[in-house]
Amino acid sequence: MPTALEEVSPKTANSRAVFGFRFITTIVLWSIALLIAFSGHEFLFYALICVFGLIALWEFYSMLDHRDLPNFKITGMICGAVMLVGSFYYFAKMGPAGSYDFELAVLLFFLLTVFGRQMFARLRQDEPLQTMAYTLFGLLYVLWLFNFTTKILYLTPRASNGVVTGQFYVLYLIAVTKFSNMGAYLTGSLIGRHLMTPHISARKTWEGFCGALVFALLCSLLLFKLMPGHLSMLTWTHATVLGLLLGFAAVIGDLAESIIKRSTDMKDSGNFLPGIGGALDLIDSLLFTAPLLFFYLRLVIHVP
Repeated sequence: MPTALEEVSPKTANSRAVFGFRFITTIVLWSIALLIAFSGHEFLFYALICVFGLIALWEFYSMLDHRDLPNFKITGMICGAVMLVGSFYYFAKMGPAGSYDFELAVLLFFLLTVFGRQMFARLRQDEPLQTMAYTLFGLLYVLWLFNFTTKILYLTPRASNGVVTGQFYVLYLIAVTKFSNMGAYLTGSLIGRHLMTPHISARKTWEGFCGALVFALLCSLLLFKLMPGHLSMLTWTHATVLGLLLGFAAVIGDLAESIIKRSTDMKDSGNFLPGIGGALDLIDSLLFTAPLLFFYLRLVIHVP
C-alpha cells in the first residue's frame, strides 16, 4: 500500500500543478480579452487575432514537421500574414464586401503560389500533392476559419462615435465556447463513463458532451441577460439556439484538433501557454464556433 501511494502522489501533484498553471493562464487571458473588448480599440483586437492566429499556424506546420509530413511552412506563413493584415485593412477602411473579395483573392493567390513553389521542388511520386495539400489545409483550417473572428468584429454597425461594436459578439463567442470546453472537462472528469470517440480521444465522454451543451447554454443566456444592450441583435430565442449550437460546434472543434494531434503523434500543439499547451490548443474550438456564429448572424438574424 505505501508503494502504491508513492506512485499515485507524483501524478496527483502533477495534475494539481497543471491545473494551477491552467487557472493562472486562463485568468490572464480573460483579463486581456475583457480589457480589449471594453476599451473599444479595434487595433488591439486585431493584434490579438494576428498573434494567436500566426502562432497557431506555425504550430500546425511544426506538428507536420514532427511526423516528417511535407509542407511549405514559410510560404504558408507569409500568405497567412497577408490574409490577416489585408482582411483587417479592408474591413476597417472599405467595409465587409471589399474584405470578402480580398480574402478570395488571397486564397487564389495562395493556391497559385503553392503550385509555383512546387515547380522548384523535387518531384518524387505523390509528394508534390501531399506538400501542396498539407500547406493549403493549414491555411484553411487555422487562419481562414479563425479569421471569422475579424468578420464578426466588423459585422455589426459602428457606434455613433465611430467605435466598433462587434467586439462584444466576439467576447460572447469566446465565453460560450470556453464555457463549453469547461463543461465538457468538469462533467467528463466527475461522471464521465461512456467514451464518445475512443479511436480519437480516450478522454472525451458522452457525459462530457452533455455537460458542454449545458454550460454553453447557461453562459449564452447569462451573457444576454447581463449585456442586452451590447448584444442587441439577439433575443432569448437566439441566445438559446446559439448556446446549443456553439456548444456542439466547440466539442467538434476540439475533436478535430485531436484527430490532427493523433495523426502527428503530438500531445499538445506547443508550449506557448503554461497549463494549456499551444495557441492552437487554445483556439481549436473557436475555429468551428466562429464561422457558425458569423453565418447565424448573417443568414438567420440577417445582420447586413
